[in-house]
Amino acid sequence: MSAAQSTPQDSSTPRTALVTGASSGIGEEFARRLAQRGYGLVVVARREDVLHALAGEIGERYGTDVETLPADLATREGLEAVAARLRRDGTDGVPPIDLLVNNAGRGDGGVFAEQDPDEIDAMIDLNVRAVLQLARAVLPVQIARREAGETARLGVVNVSSLAGEPAANPGGSVYGGGKKFVTLWSESVAAEVRRKGVQVTVVLPGFVRTDMTRKVQDQGLPEFAFVPKEQIVRETLRAWSAGRSQVVPGGQYKTADGLLRVLPRTLVRALARRMA
Repeated sequence: MSAAQSTPQDSSTPRTALVTGASSGIGEEFARRLAQRGYGLVVVARREDVLHALAGEIGERYGTDVETLPADLATREGLEAVAARLRRDGTDGVPPIDLLVNNAGRGDGGVFAEQDPDEIDAMIDLNVRAVLQLARAVLPVQIARREAGETARLGVVNVSSLAGEPAANPGGSVYGGGKKFVTLWSESVAAEVRRKGVQVTVVLPGFVRTDMTRKVQDQGLPEFAFVPKEQIVRETLRAWSAGRSQVVPGGQYKTADGLLRVLPRTLVRALARRMA
C-alpha cells in the first residue's frame, strides 16, 4: 500500500520524531524535549554505544519508545539507511515520522586554500547533501498522509546557523556557505509545502556550548555570546508549532541578525577583510 493510501492516524496516536546528531549537544536536547512532550523517538548518530545509553535513559525517564539507528550520514550507506526509515508510511506497523529534526553537522573551518579537500567534501556531504536527501525522503510521505486525512502536525526542522548570514565569512567559507544554502533552501521548501499542510522551519543559532564550538570556548569567548542549547530547542519547537519558517534563538542574535539585514554589504565585506 502506498503512502497516499495509508489510513490516517487517530489524534491520540503517539507522535514520532527522528533526530539526527542525537548523541550530544543540540540534537540530544531535541531528543529529550520531544520525549518530554510525548513523542516516540528515532535517534541517529555514529556512536552506537552512546545512542543506546541515551535511549535507555530517555525511555526510562519519560516512558516513551526510543529506536536507535546508528549511521554515518556522510556516507552513502548511512544516509540511505536513515532515508529508508523516513520513507516508511506506517502501513507496515512501524510508526511513520511526524517530525524530522535535521541536526547532524560538522563545523570545520580554516583558510579555504589550506583546507583538506576530503574534509571539505565530508562537511558538504553532512551539512548539505544529507539534510536535503533526508527531507526529500520524508516530505512526500508526510504530504500523502495529510492528503489521506492526517490531522497532527507534520514537518521538518533544519538546523542551520547565523554563520551563513554575513556577506563574507573568512575562515568559515565552506561552513558558512553551506549553512546559507540550507537556510535559503529551507525557506523555499517551507513555502512549497505550507499549502499541503506540512511545516518546515529553519533555525539559525549563534554560538552554543557544544563539542563543535570547543575551539571558540577555549579562546575565551564571553558568556553573553553563547545561547543555552535548552533555549535553542525551546524557541525552535515553539516556532515550528506556530508555523514559522525561520527562528533565530536568543535576543543577542536576533539583534545581530537584524543588523546584518540593514548594514550595507560593502561595509560587512570590508570588516571581514580586516578581520581575515
